[in-house]
Amino acid sequence: MVFKRLLGALGVGGPTVDTVLSTPTVHPGGTIHGQVNLVGGEREAEINGITLSLVARVEVEYEDHEGHTNKTFASTTVSGPLRLAAGEHRAVPFAFPVPFEAPATSIAGQHLAGMALGVRTEVDIAGQLDKGDADPLAVEALPVQQRVLDALLALGFRFTRADLEAGHIRGTRQTLPFYQEIEFRAAPQYAHRCNEIEVTFIADAYGVEVVLEFDKRGFLHGGDSVRTYHLDHAAAQQDLTPVVDGWIRAAL
Repeated sequence: MVFKRLLGALGVGGPTVDTVLSTPTVHPGGTIHGQVNLVGGEREAEINGITLSLVARVEVEYEDHEGHTNKTFASTTVSGPLRLAAGEHRAVPFAFPVPFEAPATSIAGQHLAGMALGVRTEVDIAGQLDKGDADPLAVEALPVQQRVLDALLALGFRFTRADLEAGHIRGTRQTLPFYQEIEFRAAPQYAHRCNEIEVTFIADAYGVEVVLEFDKRGFLHGGDSVRTYHLDHAAAQQDLTPVVDGWIRAAL
């Protein structure tokens, strides 16, 4: 996957940069590998540094409306100061760790509607920070997360959409400034008690917190209800359908 542009700080005839991802699909907690390819322009250029950032499109709430903004949630320096000669070709390899809390953009190879993540290359050149558009990045769900989602589908829930919400879920180990909500329409056997379920994963190296938010039906018990459950990564070795079914029945 290649993202190429002219470094605008030096104008026409300046150097160009290509960011090549050799791992355009990763898992949370994994590593993005690739290289930044620089090609010198018509004259020598002083580059102060090159930084890669992970950016995500996040939904934010204002006083009277909702909107979207791009939030950076991880960054790494891939190069310090360097001098790029006119016409010189230089490759800068990198290995970029992905946070365990990185949201999934695809499940079993299928893109989640509403999700947009990317890798942005920022070049500090001539005292100016040249920021490009983000090169798209696909993040596959962790195996244990996949098991939970498979269980919901097996129980008859239907995926509707996913998004990223700015803010923090109280009582969790969340460290990022946003969290992912994966929304499902209720399965027929639960439809008399809830309209939908929103699933959030807060993962780390040891396991995952599964946050389920239920949009309940009913006059006395209507409204939202939130439950948090814990799974270690070894749970990916089993069918979690009866476990998830138990969670839902107890919550409802």
